[in-house]
Amino acid sequence: MALPAVLQHLRLPVICSPMFIASGPQLVLAQCKAGLVGAFPALNARPAAMLDTWLTDMQAELAAYQAAHPQAIVGPIAVNQIVHQSNDRLAQDVAVCVQHRVPIIISSLRVPPPEMLAAIHGYGGIVLHDVISIRHAHKALEAGVDGLILVAAGAGGHAGALSPFALVGEVRRFFQGPLALSGAIASGDAILAAQAMGADLAYIGSRWLATREANVSDAYRQALLESSAADIVYTNLFTGVHGNYLKKSIVQAGLDPDNLPQSDKSAMSFASGGNSAAKAWRDIWGAGQGVGLIDDAPAVTEVVERLEYEYREAKKRLAL
Repeated sequence: MALPAVLQHLRLPVICSPMFIASGPQLVLAQCKAGLVGAFPALNARPAAMLDTWLTDMQAELAAYQAAHPQAIVGPIAVNQIVHQSNDRLAQDVAVCVQHRVPIIISSLRVPPPEMLAAIHGYGGIVLHDVISIRHAHKALEAGVDGLILVAAGAGGHAGALSPFALVGEVRRFFQGPLALSGAIASGDAILAAQAMGADLAYIGSRWLATREANVSDAYRQALLESSAADIVYTNLFTGVHGNYLKKSIVQAGLDPDNLPQSDKSAMSFASGGNSAAKAWRDIWGAGQGVGLIDDAPAVTEVVERLEYEYREAKKRLAL
């Protein structure tokens, strides 16, 4: 099945993961100007009224950039919506995205309700939904989403525990639509590998944390450069949902990463009046197992050039 038009003609088959706090306008604009899908969580725009400002300004800047560089590949903006009962901004944020005709909505945690899907489909937008299991994939497709983002073992932030080979392979048995794969993808070789196993696109997060444009502290960037896969801790303590975090930040918080207590989903809250998950991402730093491949923190343009070179070289090596 052909990809929706908005996902075709990218510089690389890559969607940049929307990361809490880290993905702001500067990072998203750089990703889009580099020819990739740039994404951010709606909840990063605080207060809520800021979402309209962000989208207005970003869409205007990308339009001006395209006009000034007519031959350039400019990627679309995607906005992540957290579908959770504690997110009291969901309806308002979706309405703002509908007003701006945001071409790609990424829904997370729970399947989007019918009215949300209808509103987005009404102007021609598409909805991609995060899933970590086959059960979640079936539920999302039954709800009417347009594509799936398979969050496999090793992904940064909220992540699953299934091998990408198993997850992609099983989903492809019943779904031939748009499929993105997340999980320790930090090189051009890994982008091609994601396609080889059956995904259409790679979903990359942690690599963008270590860029100049990411809204993270210098200490966070340095921790990324110093870490390897062995320094990633998988726990549900901080948000109630299992995720991957940098061991160094857990130690700095005064906790023993080898003896963390268990939490549950009732601990998760996305209320606009004080987001416990945002505190987690600020103080307990999310990252995927691909950090061992990150050795520097250049500008987004340099990262994309490197990924493109590696992707092309991998194709040559395999005679594709």
